[in-house]
Amino acid sequence: MTIRHHVSDQLLMAYSAGQLPEAFGLVVATHLSMCDECRARAGAFDAVGGSMIERCGTIAMDDGSLDAVLARLSGAPEPRPEPRRRKGLFPTPLADVIGGDLDAVKWRPIGMGVRQAILPMAKDASARLLHIPAGQAVPDHGHRGMELTLVLQGAFRDESDRFGPGDLEIADEEMEHTPVAEAGADCICLAATDAPLRFNSLMPRLLQPIFRI
Repeated sequence: MTIRHHVSDQLLMAYSAGQLPEAFGLVVATHLSMCDECRARAGAFDAVGGSMIERCGTIAMDDGSLDAVLARLSGAPEPRPEPRRRKGLFPTPLADVIGGDLDAVKWRPIGMGVRQAILPMAKDASARLLHIPAGQAVPDHGHRGMELTLVLQGAFRDESDRFGPGDLEIADEEMEHTPVAEAGADCICLAATDAPLRFNSLMPRLLQPIFRI
Protein backbone atom coordinates (compact mmCIF):
# COMPACT_ATOMS: atom_id res chain seq x y z
CA MET A 1 0.00 0.00 0.00
CA THR A 2 1.49 3.32 -1.12
CA ILE A 3 0.15 6.33 0.75
CA ARG A 4 0.53 9.66 -1.04
CA HIS A 5 -1.66 12.01 1.00
CA HIS A 6 -0.65 12.46 4.64
CA VAL A 7 -1.66 14.29 7.81
CA SER A 8 -0.55 17.93 7.87
CA ASP A 9 1.93 19.17 10.49
CA GLN A 10 -0.78 21.39 11.95
CA LEU A 11 -3.09 18.43 12.53
CA LEU A 12 -0.29 16.27 13.90
CA MET A 13 0.73 18.95 16.40
CA ALA A 14 -2.87 19.36 17.55
CA TYR A 15 -3.25 15.58 17.81
CA SER A 16 -0.05 15.26 19.84
CA ALA A 17 -1.24 18.03 22.18
CA GLY A 18 -4.67 16.42 22.58
CA GLN A 19 -6.42 19.43 21.06
CA LEU A 20 -8.35 17.80 18.22
CA PRO A 21 -12.08 17.09 18.43
CA GLU A 22 -12.73 13.42 19.12
CA ALA A 23 -13.93 12.76 15.55
CA PHE A 24 -10.82 14.30 13.99
CA GLY A 25 -8.64 12.45 16.48
CA LEU A 26 -10.21 9.17 15.38
CA VAL A 27 -9.41 9.87 11.72
CA VAL A 28 -5.83 10.84 12.51
CA ALA A 29 -5.29 7.83 14.81
CA THR A 30 -6.67 5.51 12.13
CA HIS A 31 -4.38 7.03 9.50
CA LEU A 32 -1.37 6.73 11.84
CA SER A 33 -2.07 3.04 12.28
CA MET A 34 -1.85 2.66 8.47
CA CYS A 35 1.06 5.04 7.77
CA ASP A 36 4.58 4.46 9.11
CA GLU A 37 5.73 7.88 7.90
CA CYS A 38 3.09 9.88 9.75
CA ARG A 39 3.44 7.71 12.85
CA ALA A 40 7.16 8.58 12.97
CA ARG A 41 6.35 12.28 12.53
CA ALA A 42 3.79 12.09 15.32
CA GLY A 43 6.41 10.52 17.56
CA ALA A 44 8.71 13.44 16.84
CA PHE A 45 6.01 15.93 17.86
CA ASP A 46 5.42 13.93 21.05
CA ALA A 47 9.15 14.13 21.83
CA VAL A 48 9.18 17.91 21.28
CA GLY A 49 6.21 18.32 23.59
CA GLY A 50 7.88 16.19 26.25
CA SER A 51 11.06 18.24 25.99
CA MET A 52 9.12 21.47 26.46
CA ILE A 53 7.44 20.11 29.57
CA GLU A 54 10.81 19.10 31.02
CA ARG A 55 12.09 22.65 30.55
CA CYS A 56 9.17 24.25 32.36
CA GLY A 57 9.97 25.77 35.71
CA THR A 58 8.82 24.19 38.94
CA ILE A 59 6.03 25.51 41.14
CA ALA A 60 5.07 24.84 44.72
CA MET A 61 2.69 21.92 45.21
CA ASP A 62 -0.13 21.63 47.71
CA ASP A 63 0.16 19.15 50.54
CA GLY A 64 -1.09 15.78 49.39
CA SER A 65 -0.46 16.43 45.69
CA LEU A 66 2.06 13.58 45.40
CA ASP A 67 -0.31 11.11 47.05
CA ALA A 68 -3.12 12.21 44.71
CA VAL A 69 -0.96 11.74 41.60
CA LEU A 70 0.27 8.33 42.75
CA ALA A 71 -3.31 7.26 43.41
CA ARG A 72 -4.29 8.25 39.89
CA LEU A 73 -1.28 6.49 38.38
CA SER A 74 -2.07 3.27 40.22
CA GLY A 75 -5.30 3.01 38.22
CA ALA A 76 -3.90 4.29 34.94
CA PRO A 77 -4.09 2.00 31.91
CA GLU A 78 -0.98 0.43 30.47
CA PRO A 79 0.80 2.47 27.75
CA ARG A 80 -0.73 1.92 24.31
CA PRO A 81 1.35 -0.62 22.36
CA GLU A 82 2.65 -0.05 18.87
CA PRO A 83 -0.27 -0.34 16.39
CA ARG A 84 -0.63 -3.84 15.05
CA ARG A 85 -2.01 -4.79 11.67
CA ARG A 86 -5.40 -6.44 11.91
CA LYS A 87 -6.69 -9.12 9.60
CA GLY A 88 -9.90 -7.22 8.89
CA LEU A 89 -10.45 -4.01 6.95
CA PHE A 90 -10.58 -1.60 9.88
CA PRO A 91 -7.43 -0.56 11.76
CA THR A 92 -7.52 -0.96 15.54
CA PRO A 93 -8.59 2.64 16.50
CA LEU A 94 -11.63 2.41 14.23
CA ALA A 95 -12.44 -1.20 15.09
CA ASP A 96 -12.42 -0.29 18.80
CA VAL A 97 -15.05 2.42 18.22
CA ILE A 98 -17.25 0.19 16.06
CA GLY A 99 -16.82 -2.89 18.22
CA GLY A 100 -15.78 -5.08 15.31
CA ASP A 101 -15.00 -4.98 11.63
CA LEU A 102 -17.02 -4.36 8.48
CA ASP A 103 -19.71 -6.90 9.40
CA ALA A 104 -20.45 -4.97 12.61
CA VAL A 105 -21.31 -1.71 10.81
CA LYS A 106 -24.98 -0.69 10.81
CA TRP A 107 -25.33 0.98 7.43
CA ARG A 108 -28.16 3.32 6.45
CA PRO A 109 -28.90 4.23 2.81
CA ILE A 110 -28.72 7.93 1.93
CA GLY A 111 -29.45 7.72 -1.80
CA MET A 112 -27.82 6.74 -5.10
CA GLY A 113 -26.56 3.52 -3.55
CA VAL A 114 -24.43 5.39 -1.01
CA ARG A 115 -24.64 4.22 2.59
CA GLN A 116 -23.40 5.75 5.82
CA ALA A 117 -22.96 4.82 9.47
CA ILE A 118 -22.70 7.68 11.96
CA LEU A 119 -20.27 6.92 14.79
CA PRO A 120 -20.83 7.99 18.42
CA MET A 121 -18.64 11.05 18.97
CA ALA A 122 -18.55 14.22 21.05
CA LYS A 123 -20.76 17.01 19.68
CA ASP A 124 -17.93 19.33 18.55
CA ALA A 125 -17.46 17.26 15.36
CA SER A 126 -19.05 14.23 13.70
CA ALA A 127 -17.58 11.06 12.21
CA ARG A 128 -19.14 8.61 9.81
CA LEU A 129 -18.30 5.67 7.61
CA LEU A 130 -19.27 6.05 3.96
CA HIS A 131 -19.82 3.18 1.53
CA ILE A 132 -19.82 4.47 -2.05
CA PRO A 133 -20.49 2.00 -4.89
CA ALA A 134 -17.77 1.78 -7.52
CA GLY A 135 -18.32 4.41 -10.21
CA GLN A 136 -20.80 6.40 -8.12
CA ALA A 137 -20.35 10.14 -7.51
CA VAL A 138 -21.10 12.00 -4.29
CA PRO A 139 -23.12 15.21 -4.90
CA ASP A 140 -20.90 18.23 -5.51
CA HIS A 141 -20.44 20.24 -2.36
CA GLY A 142 -18.38 22.79 -0.49
CA HIS A 143 -17.56 23.05 3.22
CA ARG A 144 -18.50 25.33 6.09
CA GLY A 145 -15.56 24.02 8.12
CA MET A 146 -12.99 21.24 7.85
CA GLU A 147 -13.58 17.76 6.51
CA LEU A 148 -11.11 14.88 6.84
CA THR A 149 -11.70 11.87 4.59
CA LEU A 150 -9.60 8.72 5.01
CA VAL A 151 -9.87 5.96 2.40
CA LEU A 152 -10.06 2.45 3.84
CA GLN A 153 -10.97 0.49 0.70
CA GLY A 154 -11.16 1.29 -3.00
CA ALA A 155 -10.39 4.80 -4.20
CA PHE A 156 -12.01 8.05 -5.29
CA ARG A 157 -11.07 10.99 -7.46
CA ASP A 158 -12.10 14.61 -7.33
CA GLU A 159 -10.93 17.89 -8.76
CA SER A 160 -7.77 17.84 -6.63
CA ASP A 161 -6.33 14.31 -7.01
CA ARG A 162 -6.77 10.58 -6.57
CA PHE A 163 -7.11 9.08 -3.08
CA GLY A 164 -6.52 5.39 -2.41
CA PRO A 165 -6.28 3.22 0.73
CA GLY A 166 -4.57 5.09 3.56
CA ASP A 167 -4.76 8.46 1.79
CA LEU A 168 -6.22 11.39 3.72
CA GLU A 169 -7.98 14.29 2.01
CA ILE A 170 -8.14 17.53 4.00
CA ALA A 171 -10.86 19.88 2.76
CA ASP A 172 -11.53 23.39 4.04
CA GLU A 173 -14.00 26.20 3.34
CA GLU A 174 -12.26 27.13 0.09
CA MET A 175 -12.70 23.70 -1.49
CA GLU A 176 -15.60 22.51 -3.64
CA HIS A 177 -15.46 19.06 -5.18
CA THR A 178 -17.39 16.10 -6.56
CA PRO A 179 -15.79 12.87 -5.30
CA VAL A 180 -16.28 9.90 -7.63
CA ALA A 181 -15.53 6.32 -6.56
CA GLU A 182 -13.27 4.54 -9.02
CA ALA A 183 -14.43 1.48 -10.93
CA GLY A 184 -13.60 -1.83 -9.32
CA ALA A 185 -13.96 -2.13 -5.55
CA ASP A 186 -16.56 -0.07 -3.70
CA CYS A 187 -15.02 2.86 -1.85
CA ILE A 188 -15.24 2.83 1.95
CA CYS A 189 -14.11 5.96 3.78
CA LEU A 190 -13.96 7.34 7.29
CA ALA A 191 -14.97 11.01 7.26
CA ALA A 192 -15.10 13.67 9.97
CA THR A 193 -16.57 17.17 9.80
CA ASP A 194 -16.90 20.04 12.26
CA ALA A 195 -19.67 21.80 10.31
CA PRO A 196 -22.42 20.78 7.85
CA LEU A 197 -21.45 20.42 4.20
CA ARG A 198 -22.61 23.01 1.67
CA PHE A 199 -24.41 21.16 -1.14
CA ASN A 200 -24.96 22.91 -4.45
CA SER A 201 -28.04 20.92 -5.54
CA LEU A 202 -31.51 21.32 -4.06
CA MET A 203 -32.30 17.67 -3.23
CA PRO A 204 -29.16 17.04 -1.12
CA ARG A 205 -29.86 20.28 0.75
CA LEU A 206 -33.42 19.17 1.52
CA LEU A 207 -32.26 15.76 2.79
CA GLN A 208 -29.27 17.12 4.70
CA PRO A 209 -30.99 17.51 8.10
CA ILE A 210 -32.34 13.97 7.90
CA PHE A 211 -29.00 12.37 7.14
CA ARG A 212 -27.04 14.73 9.46
CA ILE A 213 -24.39 15.47 6.83
